[in-house]
Amino acid sequence: MANRYFDNSQLAEAVRIANGQTTGVSHINKFGYNDAVGGTQETIWDAGGLYAYASAPTLLTVTSTQDDSGLDIEIQGLDSDYFPLTETITTSSGGTVGTSRFSRIFRALVISEIDSANEDNINITGDGKTLARISAEKGQTLMALYTVPANKTAYLQKFQGSVSAQNAPGIFKIMAKPVDGAFNVKGQFGTAGTPVTYDYPVPLQFGEKTDIEIRATSGNNGAGAVFDLIILDN
Repeated sequence: MANRYFDNSQLAEAVRIANGQTTGVSHINKFGYNDAVGGTQETIWDAGGLYAYASAPTLLTVTSTQDDSGLDIEIQGLDSDYFPLTETITTSSGGTVGTSRFSRIFRALVISEIDSANEDNINITGDGKTLARISAEKGQTLMALYTVPANKTAYLQKFQGSVSAQNAPGIFKIMAKPVDGAFNVKGQFGTAGTPVTYDYPVPLQFGEKTDIEIRATSGNNGAGAVFDLIILDN
């Protein structure tokens, strides 16, 4: 007898993937926001401007204000061989240095039970760059970027982009860079204030170690983006 909540077979399979019940298959939902996207191309992420990737695996420093000292921050990314890596670093106003070297970061979040969110920005730096930022009172990063782990292939199923002002122009680009290649446009969408959504009937395929990010231009407006990936073992 079918479960009445999951009569739709496609939905049921999605739930199994979300629960980790489908061997060799996983899912990631990436979402980001940039407070002020101007007339030049910017990545949709907390710190604004074009995102700069670490040029080599690097130790991370987590820096906070005094008010946010003592928060446990879970950082998710990839190690020097592009395999998944997670580290928890406790914040301090002087900067706390981690022990693991990350080649990529795609998410960080506050996991302390004593506080639901951070009062001020928390910066995560390495290789002389800001690699992630947890903006004040957000509790986690808003980074519309992801790097496919080693021995995996990613399939992009859905994209959505929106700007914060009514009738405001916005152009969104899905950008992708293979490990030894250059960034190329994989999708471009224009909007005049209404969210733009695209469901891929045939998903876009991205090989291992490919950097994927959403970039946008607008008129100094806030802009957000969301994309969903199904990740398969090679």
